[in-house]
Amino acid sequence: MNVLRRYKLLLSITLALVVASWLAVAILGIRPGIDFTGGTEWHITISDVSVVPADLESFFDSELNIGVVVKYLGEQGILIRLPNITEAQHQEYLLALNETYGIVHEQSFASVGPVIGKELRQKSLWAVVGVLLGISLYTAWAFRKVSRPIRSWKYGVVALLTLLHDVSIPLGVFAVFGYVSGVEIDTTFIVALLVVMGFSVHDTIVVFDRIRENILESYHKKASLREIINRSINETIMRSVNTSLTLLFILGMMLAIGPPTLFYFILTVFIGTVVGTYSSLFVASPLLYAWGKDR
Repeated sequence: MNVLRRYKLLLSITLALVVASWLAVAILGIRPGIDFTGGTEWHITISDVSVVPADLESFFDSELNIGVVVKYLGEQGILIRLPNITEAQHQEYLLALNETYGIVHEQSFASVGPVIGKELRQKSLWAVVGVLLGISLYTAWAFRKVSRPIRSWKYGVVALLTLLHDVSIPLGVFAVFGYVSGVEIDTTFIVALLVVMGFSVHDTIVVFDRIRENILESYHKKASLREIINRSINETIMRSVNTSLTLLFILGMMLAIGPPTLFYFILTVFIGTVVGTYSSLFVASPLLYAWGKDR
């Protein structure tokens, strides 16, 4: 497979996807969850199975004078999202629900204040930035003994750009989900992005390491950089694809039969795995070639 034959097309597609993702974020925005904005998530089950989310939203609005968003979780029960409330209000609302709808079982109750939400938002951002920079610096250090025809620091920068691509596309997808279906992102989304970055950079380093080995082996054979990188991709492509397919199969099963509360976390990892596998083979290596081919 001659991947680099159309490396300009591959990089153009990549750039278009990243730009489209950030345009979606800029235009549509991202809906932050209570982890970042503050508020309350209340997970309950009600003995009266005929109760639907619209009934509860109307009840809270008319009887308790508070606006809520209610989501049906199937057999897992009902998730109620409402502003930050006190423990006294919590008990008052629980009593009112019991009196109106029969037995109400409380599965969980989590309340996050606006100050904590702001702190979580800042720390999440720093976590992502720190991981991106840390991975790129480590990659540059790990390839320090290979300076020709590609300097070691370029491996680190290419790894950073590849990870930015892998983060951007899930962000764009969830901006669309938030606009269309009201999907919110929270700390589990950030954790999913960190998982994606870890998986993606592992795949990228495998390809880079093969490129490094082939450069050292071809030092006296006068092989071109194009030939070396193409051979390296072909030597690692089946490993990358098979590993990713194994993970995607498991993630697909979890999406189909897993708990609803983890659906969007799993979906983020699923999307990131596809994007990360693609970028390791068809973004990182062509970008490395484009940057080093004239050196």
